[in-house]
Amino acid sequence: MVIKEINCGIVFLLLRKLTEIKMQLCYHFVMQIFKNFVEQYKKYTVELLKLAAPLAVGHLGLMLIGATDVFVAAKHSIETLAAISIANSIIFTIFIMGIGLLASISIMLSNYRGARKFTKKFFQTSMFYTLVLATLFCFITLSIIPFIDIMGFATNLVPMIKQYMFISAFSFFGMYIYQGTKEFLQAHEIVHFPNMILIGAVFVNLIMDFAFVFGIGPIPSMGEVGLALSTFIVRTLMGLAMIIYCRRLFDFKTNINLDFAKKLLRIGSPIGLALLLEFFAFNLITILVGRDASILAATHNIITTITSSTFMVPLAISNAISIKVGFCNGAKNYPEIRNYSIAGTVMGITVMGLCAAALISYPAFFIKIFTQSTEILKIATPIIIIAGLFQISDGFQVTVGGILKGLKMTKTVSVCVLGGYWLVGLPLGIILAYPFCYSLKGFWIGLAVSLTLIGLVESIIVALKFKKIKAEYK
Repeated sequence: MVIKEINCGIVFLLLRKLTEIKMQLCYHFVMQIFKNFVEQYKKYTVELLKLAAPLAVGHLGLMLIGATDVFVAAKHSIETLAAISIANSIIFTIFIMGIGLLASISIMLSNYRGARKFTKKFFQTSMFYTLVLATLFCFITLSIIPFIDIMGFATNLVPMIKQYMFISAFSFFGMYIYQGTKEFLQAHEIVHFPNMILIGAVFVNLIMDFAFVFGIGPIPSMGEVGLALSTFIVRTLMGLAMIIYCRRLFDFKTNINLDFAKKLLRIGSPIGLALLLEFFAFNLITILVGRDASILAATHNIITTITSSTFMVPLAISNAISIKVGFCNGAKNYPEIRNYSIAGTVMGITVMGLCAAALISYPAFFIKIFTQSTEILKIATPIIIIAGLFQISDGFQVTVGGILKGLKMTKTVSVCVLGGYWLVGLPLGIILAYPFCYSLKGFWIGLAVSLTLIGLVESIIVALKFKKIKAEYK
């Protein structure tokens, strides 16, 4: 018996030693891979970071303007938060398609720059294109307002939703002018000034939100109308600031280049459609659960605000990838296309891995930034954990999508989003939410599955495209 115990002890010690050796070997293996990656892709990582960092600040600033509205609305009342959540779900679904259409400006011009074409002559046409989109989408938003009465929302929320939408519709002009000029400058890798404007806008918006919502001095308390008014003023100022900065690019002797405008529309339409489908999937959830209970709409808006904030960093990396890949694609340089793509994808996954760890570890902390409501906290905590789990998938799919956009394969991105969200994610979410009674949690599980699927399909398409252009660009 003693010998048997001694033998077991020796075996245990050997196994533990082997495990330690195995762990050390794994550690050294992983570190060697990481070291090799850093050495091989250091140049590309640094260049992407230089371009993506200010873009990330800009994206986060844009997100923070919306987040301050959510923050102040939550301080005012749950009804105010629910009303602007539903209103923004409708507005942003329309608004984001225009943002996607404007993204074609930087994609086209970065490809032109790579091909050594003169690009600054297209500024006038880009502004014409921007104003046409702003007029169109403002009109669409206004035309939807009369239908709010028959959408089945709580009676007390309907007037609030309509007032907020009416004022916010006119903010499209300022925001689209800002975004159009930003895309033009971004194609030329000029990103600092637009971000300075955006950072300033965040603070101005926060101050005006509190002043207009709660009232201060001679300014009366205006509730949700104050939030909309603040949004309109801030976006208009942003657009005016960019026009003043770009005033030297205006050349009124230059005619509008309709061929270039048509190309922008052709390249931008799939991007706009993809964003429309993606954001409509999220916002449709707000509308559906808002019909069930206003507390669910408010909760969904808070979680979407949190996850959208983390998404802004890989989105900036994706934009940087599309610009660099677009430039290299115009120059027909396959090795550089591949290297920027690999470096950017690893960056996106790494950032979202850290975000996932934070959300899963401290879900309540992030919710309490917006509200102390125990009811919202109870509903939101398990959903934040689910959202944390798909952060890596989200980072992967958006960076791979950036590669495809840089290669001007924008229609492919749209098809992937359409299939992922509308054929898999939303149907699965509806099934889990209603027949299986998972409610809002079910929708988020469906979204997590769809993001994973989109990333996998897009990565296969990129691999096949790389194989093709490797042979073409020899």
